[in-house]
Amino acid sequence: MFYLINKQHQKIAYKKIIGKRPGIIFIHGLNSDMNGQKAISIQKYAKKNSLNFIRFDCRGHGKSDGKFEDFTISDWKKDLINIIDNVAKGPQILVGSSMGGWLMFLGARARPKRIIGLIGLAAAPDYIDEFYSNLSRKKKKEMSKMGIIKYSSYGFNYLIRKKYIIDGKKNNILNKVYRWNKPVILIQGLKDNVVSKKVPQKILKKITGNLVRIIYLKNSDHRLSSRYDLKIINESILSILKNRI
Repeated sequence: MFYLINKQHQKIAYKKIIGKRPGIIFIHGLNSDMNGQKAISIQKYAKKNSLNFIRFDCRGHGKSDGKFEDFTISDWKKDLINIIDNVAKGPQILVGSSMGGWLMFLGARARPKRIIGLIGLAAAPDYIDEFYSNLSRKKKKEMSKMGIIKYSSYGFNYLIRKKYIIDGKKNNILNKVYRWNKPVILIQGLKDNVVSKKVPQKILKKITGNLVRIIYLKNSDHRLSSRYDLKIINESILSILKNRI
């Protein structure tokens, strides 16, 4: 494991393998980390095919510094850009899972010359809007008064600050045209009970380019971690590498 030290003297943990370019960067989801099944599977694929590969933990996750509740989408976007600028070499394919799919689009827009393709795995751009709208009136009042609430979801218990909500709106991408003319592959499970199957269609409508493909997997859930799911992810990487989208 390696550590990248940012301007705030905080450590961003990452792992990498060195191979041919272009490289692949995996971006994990909310309350996940770089050691999930998808990240490990892609690393094995990259190693087998002698490709550069990087996986990392956003701050407040995994082995990186900080507490989850102290960070926002803007902070995690900076973590990705830091990895692109200071760890990755040459052109990259970004692979983003759930929240990581949102960060993937933000990172590509910030560093368009470095990114040759995007693969969203149950990508969840702008999810904070839906999160806030689904909060109870009591929780909204508590957040307004205290600036922080306790929240439980899918077995996770964590703290959410008001700044997390405000910052999320500033980073929304589905409220405007997303100018991008390079390959985008969106993989979505139809049994996903976290991200709606309509989200890939919303993303598709906002992207200006024609190189967008949506892959719906009938029996897959939000994790997209079955053997078949992982095979589809690896094949999607290959299709971008060979420009076959």
